[in-house]
Amino acid sequence: MQHHHSSTDSACHHAHHDHSHHHHHHHHADPGQMGTIYIVAIVINILFVAAETVAGLMGHSMGLLSDAGHNLSDVFCLLLALVAFKLSQTHATKRFTYGYRKSSILISLLNAIILLVAVGGIVVESIRKISHPAPVDGALVTWTAAAAIVVNGFTAWMLSRRQHDINTRGAFLHMLADTLVSAGVVVSGIVITHTGWTLIDPLMGLVIAAVILVSTWQLLSESLRMSVDAVPEDIDPDAVVALMKQTDGVLDIHHLHIWPISTTETALTAHVVIADSSQLDTITHTLKTLLAAHGIAHSTLELETPASHCDHHDC
Repeated sequence: MQHHHSSTDSACHHAHHDHSHHHHHHHHADPGQMGTIYIVAIVINILFVAAETVAGLMGHSMGLLSDAGHNLSDVFCLLLALVAFKLSQTHATKRFTYGYRKSSILISLLNAIILLVAVGGIVVESIRKISHPAPVDGALVTWTAAAAIVVNGFTAWMLSRRQHDINTRGAFLHMLADTLVSAGVVVSGIVITHTGWTLIDPLMGLVIAAVILVSTWQLLSESLRMSVDAVPEDIDPDAVVALMKQTDGVLDIHHLHIWPISTTETALTAHVVIADSSQLDTITHTLKTLLAAHGIAHSTLELETPASHCDHHDC
């Protein structure tokens, strides 16, 4: 699982990089496709929740009904991710000068909190089952959970191909967590059918809760940092300064600020001290191009010569 997570992370970083290179292309080609992926995922999952509810009612299985409830929270998570995605595409207005892009970060934070609540629910339910074991219809549970693996696994796979955005990663984690839960249920169902050992059901629940907790922690901490305008994880401020200073004619960089506008876009402001004011336009253009290539699409630079720099700081 840990290994898997690192690969999602690298996918995320790679795409961040990609995003900057094909900035315009990215905004026109991908959105429709991403929106479609979310909508397909939402429809499949709603249909599955309905089927699982019917199966749970027919088989008097509390497990299936609670799983249907859990899958319903996934539909909610996918809807949130879709809303965040749509909001991150919004244009600026007079009052909201960055559009509603920042809301995508708040939604990712909300998603992480929902995942934590889900983990709490699984833990409580598992502990309750350990102290009050209930008879389980192994076969029904196994078949329904097997269907859940297909639905959740397919949704997770669709989302995994586009993980440049923390919200998509959040939705992906939800679906991956569910696929694991369902896999655990299948194993439990088979073991119960063959051995009658019902305790495996809640134990499996606790193991899965731990796995989800580990992967959610990363999502929660990253969303929290982004919501207080911390420098995005894949950007090193020192490296950015070093890079800017390598540009011909740049003497110094100060008052540097880097922050996320949305879950996929980063902004920067800085004061740049230059040797020769006649190079102003060239240096500005070079720096902006350089920053865009490193994932910072929105940069505002104030260029000044050493003399004017001194006036500011009473040399």
